[in-house]
Amino acid sequence: MRIVICYPVEQKHLAQLAEAAPGHEIVDAGQQRIAEELLDADVFLGHAKVPVPWPEVVAQGRLRWIQSSAAGLDHCLVPSVIDSPIVVTSASGLFADPVAEQTMALLTGLLRGLPRFFPAQQRREFVRLPTRDLHGMTIGIVGFGGNGRRIAEVLAPFRTRILASDLFPPPTWPAHVERVLPAHELPEILPIIETLILCLPLNRDTEGLIDRDLLARLPRGALLINVARGPVVVESDLVEMLRCGQLGGVGLDVTEVEPLSPTSPLWDLPEVLITPHVGAQSARRADVTTDFLADNLRRFLSGQPLRNVVDKQLGFPRPEW
Repeated sequence: MRIVICYPVEQKHLAQLAEAAPGHEIVDAGQQRIAEELLDADVFLGHAKVPVPWPEVVAQGRLRWIQSSAAGLDHCLVPSVIDSPIVVTSASGLFADPVAEQTMALLTGLLRGLPRFFPAQQRREFVRLPTRDLHGMTIGIVGFGGNGRRIAEVLAPFRTRILASDLFPPPTWPAHVERVLPAHELPEILPIIETLILCLPLNRDTEGLIDRDLLARLPRGALLINVARGPVVVESDLVEMLRCGQLGGVGLDVTEVEPLSPTSPLWDLPEVLITPHVGAQSARRADVTTDFLADNLRRFLSGQPLRNVVDKQLGFPRPEW
């Protein structure tokens, strides 16, 4: 079997994968060769960040399994793959810790006034400016998967009031979360949400979900944090809500188009923090990823159930509750 990988690895990671698949060929394609190597792959482990001829790959009839090294699947879950018998699994929840850290960096940065204090520092101005409080804040989390649950855990010690929404709300939830609502009830709670945190997957139902109408339901001056995918927010509406003061601040780790255009008004708007899609970055990412991929690779080769099997119509794994 030919196993093609495409994510940053060292020799120790290649050795770990080879140990999980003895007797099978491991091909480290990298981004440079992934498009051509996938045509002759039985298994794909990774995340192609370059164009891949997926219809041709599917037409070959050889690829049996895609194991994404990312939680998001927009890089591979295209119509030809969705309509094929290819099994897709994701890394959903694998990077919940760094995503929670990134969320806290954006949120506390906005609350403590960093978009204003950074320019003041460059001007050498030692001037006090107003700040806001995290303790006691009412926070809404959209998407209560691995990332959303971990963010709620991290926020809990700040004595926040946490409400969440999810397409598949669990029958029970942790004591530090007041309630998890069905996704269609999100508009009902927005008028009391002081900070809205987005952790939902990108699919045909969530693209453009956060628009002018939903943002207008938030209290004036509310904050928005997006650590999901950029296209779940209508960016032109986001800019409008910032300019009119409906939103008091925005923290973006993702944007509608990446990289964000140098001409985007988001760069110049006050009370905006932008990071270049680094939420899942971690010094241990390659190790954690390889541990998970090696385990799923053993399962695949031995016929055991795979972890994080994706419902290709939904675009993410169905929760197991």
